[in-house]
Amino acid sequence: MTPQKPLSRVVEAMPPSGIRKFFDLAQTMTGVITLGVGEPDFPTPWGVRESAIHALTRGATTYTGNSGLLELRELICADLEARHGLRYRPADECLVTSGVSEGLDLALRALLNPGDEVIVPEPSYVAYQPCVAFAGGVPVPVPADPAQGYRLDAERIAAAVTPRTKAVLFGSPSNPTGAAQSAEDLTALAALAAREDFWLVSDEIYDRLTYTGTHTSTAAVEGAWERTVLLNGFSKSYAMTGWRVGYVCAPEPVAALMHRIHQYTMLCAPHVSQVAAIEALKSADPDVTEMVADYDRRRRLFVKGLDELGLTCPEPGGAFYAFPSIRSSGLSSQDFAEQLLEEQKVAVVPGDVFGPSGEGHVRCSYATALPLLEQALERIGRFLSTRT
Repeated sequence: MTPQKPLSRVVEAMPPSGIRKFFDLAQTMTGVITLGVGEPDFPTPWGVRESAIHALTRGATTYTGNSGLLELRELICADLEARHGLRYRPADECLVTSGVSEGLDLALRALLNPGDEVIVPEPSYVAYQPCVAFAGGVPVPVPADPAQGYRLDAERIAAAVTPRTKAVLFGSPSNPTGAAQSAEDLTALAALAAREDFWLVSDEIYDRLTYTGTHTSTAAVEGAWERTVLLNGFSKSYAMTGWRVGYVCAPEPVAALMHRIHQYTMLCAPHVSQVAAIEALKSADPDVTEMVADYDRRRRLFVKGLDELGLTCPEPGGAFYAFPSIRSSGLSSQDFAEQLLEEQKVAVVPGDVFGPSGEGHVRCSYATALPLLEQALERIGRFLSTRT
């Protein structure tokens, strides 16, 4: 007999990822320039790969401790102190995870009780609101203003706070907008969190990919450390997406609950990947510097090209995304992305997959070689010329 009891209503109500939809469609076509998936086009630095090869020959194929290799946690905490002045104890305030995605899931499940609200400034990474719902929480989207560069406006967030508000979840630099939040706005948000008693879940996976000024870590601003869960990892900065190594740093009571969930579910991040992450922290900063300089060249060329085509775009301060307005085309975000792919074989992501406030925009990843970016701009120009 076929089971009749309903499956999870929360999961059934969740739409599939809009990013994957366009990536999968592009995979079925030839000659496509893909500006869709947020993944570095550089290989992992050779020294990091070589360390993993050697680790495999030495048998690094076992479980590690649930929290991750102690040497890795010590290096993570030392790096955060050196770059941001943050102090976390490697033993009980730092947890190595299977990518930042697992870290996000652990943080929300550790923080939330059923019905707790999490404010999510929009446009936001596609996983934020679903992960809140999967953890039993209620996502509360708050649109950010593109005219203000998608800054985190504490007054806008304050208007959405209720007695059930448990956290604000955001990324800086942001996926999809590339917005890098200022110390002033983060300080105002931390003051609001202290006054209203909620947590800050800060996704800083793109922290090293900052082009204008230096990155401000949320936990480093006045009054924020005690109520911040810091998410980070190796995927973007070190071109290590497939290695699946992230980390979470948080005050011990929160870190302990995340550890408890982690030990029953994921157990540990891959052993050989943790060894590679150790080598990345020890030796790969020069590689990161070169990659960031290349991304910056692409950023300036691509954003300038979009503006010249009439697709206005706030200058992204970090990450490797541009989020131009496509309203001048007269098309919706979905129609623009679908028709651009069909007619000119350029894959972008419609902005509405990042929340309703993303409508009228598309996300373009410039983690693509300069010649391909130039070709993509030419094709977008041809596409727009048929609609004027």
